[in-house]
Amino acid sequence: MKKIISLIVLTVFAAFVFVSCEDENDATKGTLTLSITDAPIDMSTVSAVYLTINEIQYNKSGQNWMTFEGFEGPQKFNILELTRGESALLGSFELEAGTYTQLRFMLDVPEFGTPNPTNPGCYIEFNDGTEQQPLFVPSGHETGWKGIGAFKVPANGEVAVTADFDARKSVMEQGANDFYILKPTIRLIVDNQAGQIAGGITNIPDGNDIVVYAYEDGMYTESEADEPAADTIAHFPNAVTSDISCEEENYHLAYLAPMTYDLIITSAIEGEFQEVLGIVEDVVVESRKTTNQPIDLSSLK
Repeated sequence: MKKIISLIVLTVFAAFVFVSCEDENDATKGTLTLSITDAPIDMSTVSAVYLTINEIQYNKSGQNWMTFEGFEGPQKFNILELTRGESALLGSFELEAGTYTQLRFMLDVPEFGTPNPTNPGCYIEFNDGTEQQPLFVPSGHETGWKGIGAFKVPANGEVAVTADFDARKSVMEQGANDFYILKPTIRLIVDNQAGQIAGGITNIPDGNDIVVYAYEDGMYTESEADEPAADTIAHFPNAVTSDISCEEENYHLAYLAPMTYDLIITSAIEGEFQEVLGIVEDVVVESRKTTNQPIDLSSLK
């Protein structure tokens, strides 16, 4: 009888230890909810930029790259549809609690240098209906696109992060070679830390589009407006993000870290940069708030 009682006690104790360990393991994990967004592209001839994501990887300090098991790829997006605060959900993933600084997006791209690839998963379409062009990523076939930006996954909690692909900086035509490449300019933003700037634009000259670039306070220099060197990124390469005035004559700069920004106001005709019209300085962004900043072009300095 004593042996039976002892066996029951041991069984209950083992079950308690197992459940306790299981609960403890669960308590060291959290959830990452991941989305993607974009900033408008300033190439007037481009109507769509398609990216196909096969898998997403993460890296925690001191560990190897790991694949998100819950990501259901491939997933295909026209990222030009994800502007002005729009985003698309990639999924929710369980991770070890802790701080992460990088993600890696493995794209369905042809190997760089492959002539005339067929059915690429990443490509451009044009307004004039000409043949779509594949997008190459130098070394991206093996290493993917890296997203940079620290975020913390809380134990037994959730963090929402958005990856800004920013096609304006990423899509580049390679001059005389007549092909297009993607360069990695992805930034990662923690959603509940981000704010935004929005407002109306008045006194716009006829025939002009207005492009608003956001710079971290004091980071803009006049050389940012210089003509880009061959095979490099567009004008204003160090802007955090940008937006083009819409038909309602307003702008919207989303997913901004809380800090002070300078807005560089420029004009463009049919997608071609014309001139810097002025600067609106010291625009403060706070977490989870929209800063209303109207722009009167007649009063710019």
